[in-house]
Amino acid sequence: MTTTTSAQLDRDGPVAVITLNRPDSLNAITLDMAVRLRELTELLADDASVKAVVIRGAGRAFMGGGDLKAIAAAEDPWQAIEPLITNFHGCVRTLRRMPKPVLASVHGAVAGGGLSLALACDLVIAAAGSRFFPAYGQLGTSPDGGCTHFLPQALGQKKAAELLLYSDVVDAATAARLGLVNWVVADEELHGETTRIAARLAAGAATAAGAVKALLAQATTQTLDRHLEAEVSAFRRCAETADFAEGLNAFLEQRPPRFV
Repeated sequence: MTTTTSAQLDRDGPVAVITLNRPDSLNAITLDMAVRLRELTELLADDASVKAVVIRGAGRAFMGGGDLKAIAAAEDPWQAIEPLITNFHGCVRTLRRMPKPVLASVHGAVAGGGLSLALACDLVIAAAGSRFFPAYGQLGTSPDGGCTHFLPQALGQKKAAELLLYSDVVDAATAARLGLVNWVVADEELHGETTRIAARLAAGAATAAGAVKALLAQATTQTLDRHLEAEVSAFRRCAETADFAEGLNAFLEQRPPRFV
């Protein structure tokens, strides 16, 4: 890494890695970090050379929530919170709309905004020692970062309400059972497994991956007839790509596809 900003960007071929980089504060999100995350995700969303994105945390945690010390020190807390939330929400929107898979690689504390950020990603791999904690209830506030949008989709309304109103800590194994994460691995295996999964995602057909994200996002907001029409439209776009031709040839030749 060549810079020391609050969120850093590295590239490994077609995989882009964003690292939350305030390890002394458990990567607690500040306005600077929120702005940086919004800028980086916007940059990557429009970069055709990037086929998969990883978001991870430096140090002992993925993200321990918001920087409460900075907020408490402000003369008017809302004046400190509003621009932070606005930029954080810009990041979340871009993560959801970018036509490429995003993998959260989490460890340690995944709390408050950290939980929201992980939920905003398409896939989550967690170290066995991870702890998931909404945290908002103990602060006397409601969630941000899309938490109340993503959590019911993952858990259902009743379980989401339980998790947010009780504000209990959930371990990695329970998070996997509930559907909050896709994979749980030993702490020491997190980096290697993250790299392997990201490479596999990046090897996929880009247009198809974007279509999958868009179709899944629409699935709960439109009728079956409209959704079937959307599937036809997406399939046509995919069928017109070189990747589709390669997939057909690979099938006929009984070999793995080599997508562009």
